[in-house]
Amino acid sequence: MFKKRVESSSTQQVVITPTERVTSVLGPGITWKGDLQGSGGIRIEGSFEGTVAIKGLVVIGQSGRVNTKTLKANTVIVAGFVQGNIEAEKLEIRATGHVWGDVKVVKFTTEEGAFLRGTVTMEETIAIDVPAEMLNEPTVRISKQPDQSADAEEDTEPKATE
Repeated sequence: MFKKRVESSSTQQVVITPTERVTSVLGPGITWKGDLQGSGGIRIEGSFEGTVAIKGLVVIGQSGRVNTKTLKANTVIVAGFVQGNIEAEKLEIRATGHVWGDVKVVKFTTEEGAFLRGTVTMEETIAIDVPAEMLNEPTVRISKQPDQSADAEEDTEPKATE
């Protein structure tokens, strides 16, 4: 009565992929401007401004704030705030998540209460372009914007007070 039916006419191929996991964290209270690119997974709980291209998982936590032209990753989970476009194979916007930008995805899920202001384009495949030299590294590389001047770095040094 409760037997599982097996259809012999169609064969299904199961693809097992490694579990995506977070390998780097930009913690709460941290503000960073620059580039995030590479392979692996990153969780952003602080504030980030710049480009994001990750072959793997990007999680924007509840306290996370991202301002980018385009965030590219295999899987993106948004529980915080993203201002910019998102290109991903899979996008999940949690109940506390807010996205202001256009979305191009293969799979898309939201929880009740999630916010999206932009257009959604569903594609059959999405190519995540990450520089080839970054794919061999198991972690995410964070770099400063090339236009930051030496004067800005000098301002961060401790100054003596009289």
